[in-house]
Amino acid sequence: MNSIGTYKESSLHRSLKFRYSDPGETEVKVGGYVCDGRSQTGELIEVQTGSFGPLKEKIEKLTRDQKIRIIYPVIKNKYIEVYDTKDKLLRRRKSPGKGSIWDVFNCLLYAPQLCLAPKVTLELVLLDIAEKRRDDGKGSWRRKGITIEDKVPIAWYESIEIKKPKDYFLFLPFKKDEEITVNSLSEKAGISAPLARKCLYVLNKAELIERTGKRGNAYLYKRKVKS
Repeated sequence: MNSIGTYKESSLHRSLKFRYSDPGETEVKVGGYVCDGRSQTGELIEVQTGSFGPLKEKIEKLTRDQKIRIIYPVIKNKYIEVYDTKDKLLRRRKSPGKGSIWDVFNCLLYAPQLCLAPKVTLELVLLDIAEKRRDDGKGSWRRKGITIEDKVPIAWYESIEIKKPKDYFLFLPFKKDEEITVNSLSEKAGISAPLARKCLYVLNKAELIERTGKRGNAYLYKRKVKS
């Protein structure tokens, strides 16, 4: 059986798996694969916190007969908790970084065709987590020997469903015929230029937008009319 992400499963992954699966319907074996779960409606559940690339073959085969919901957690706020070897909390701080729904394009970069898969729903779940760390001297030298042990959800917010290709237009705050560039998307969406570039790359590969020309060194894009 091919199972993704079951080794050293985090509390975050486990919580999402049980939250979206029908009771008793986790680690479901289907078509030579193991899925995280199955919902009350029979939809297969896959919790994915990293690249969607490893899911490509699995999704392609299973969606011939099944519907699949990919659950992607968006970490709005992260709190770092450091414990000693006797489980005493040493310190707690809020990480300055904040996640956003745009982060999903880091994961779609190697699987842009999932945007067009007819039986796939992508659900973005916004939440806060506590990252549990242990000052045990066994971790990375960058963290001065501190080990990351777990990620635990501590607050739940909204979720956003993307069921159809046209739903990805929520990431394009432009009028239908308006020209789009990396810089204009970065400015309008309030995201970095590299992330805007990934967004346009994925949507172009998925044929939801088309490249219409070039202005200076900047490629021009427009939404596809029939998407």
